[in-house]
Amino acid sequence: MLAKIGQCFPVKPWKPGSPFDTLIQTILSQNTNDRNSDAAMKKLRERYRITPRSLSKASVRHMIPCIRSAGLYTSKAPRIIEVSRIVQHNYGGSLDSILKLPYLTAKEKLMEMPGIGPKTADIVLAFNARHPVIPVDTHIARVSKRLGIASRKGNYEEIRNSLEELIPEQNRIRLHLSIIQFGRKICRAPQPKCEICPVNDTCPSSKVKPSNSDNFAINKSF
Repeated sequence: MLAKIGQCFPVKPWKPGSPFDTLIQTILSQNTNDRNSDAAMKKLRERYRITPRSLSKASVRHMIPCIRSAGLYTSKAPRIIEVSRIVQHNYGGSLDSILKLPYLTAKEKLMEMPGIGPKTADIVLAFNARHPVIPVDTHIARVSKRLGIASRKGNYEEIRNSLEELIPEQNRIRLHLSIIQFGRKICRAPQPKCEICPVNDTCPSSKVKPSNSDNFAINKSF
C-alpha cells in the first residue's frame, strides 16, 4: 500500500535551510497549515535574521505581529525566543553539536527545549541531520491508523516505529512527504475520498472498492 501511495503521490524532497531555520519554521507550523506558517516565517524574516543571536534578543511584543498568521502566537513567540536563547547560550549559537549525537540522544536534547516535541525534533533530525526517521504529523498518524499499519490508539512513537519497520531507510523521507500529500488530498480527516483512493482495494477502512484501472485513471494526474 505504501509503495502505491509513493507512486501516485511523488514529491520532490524538501531542501531545508539551516537546522535552526528548520527548527523555527517547524515551531511556527505547529497546529496550523503550511500557508499560515509560511506567511509567518516570511514576516519573521522581514524583521529579524533567523539566527539564535538575533531571535534571542527579540521581544514578545514585537515578534507577535510577525507570526500572528501561524496562530497560538502568544505561546509561540516566547517559545521561539527562549529556544533561541538556549541555542545561543548553551550551544554556542548552533545546533551542530546536537545533530552530531546519536539519534535518541539528539532527540532528547532537542526535546528539553520549550515547545519542542517529538515531531518537531524528528523533522530537524530527518531533514538536517539525515537520520532515517519518519516524523509523524496528523496526516501520517491518520493514514497509518486507517490503513491498519498502526493501532487506532497508537501514540507517536508507536506509529513511527510501525512505519519504519515497513519502509527501508533510503525511502523514508520521500514516503513521509508522499503520505502527507495523500492524507491532504485523499485520506482526509472529515471526508476521505475512498471512491478515488489508489489503495482502497486493500485498505481495511475503505467504504468503497472501485477497480484498480479506475484508480489509476483518476490518480495518475496527481
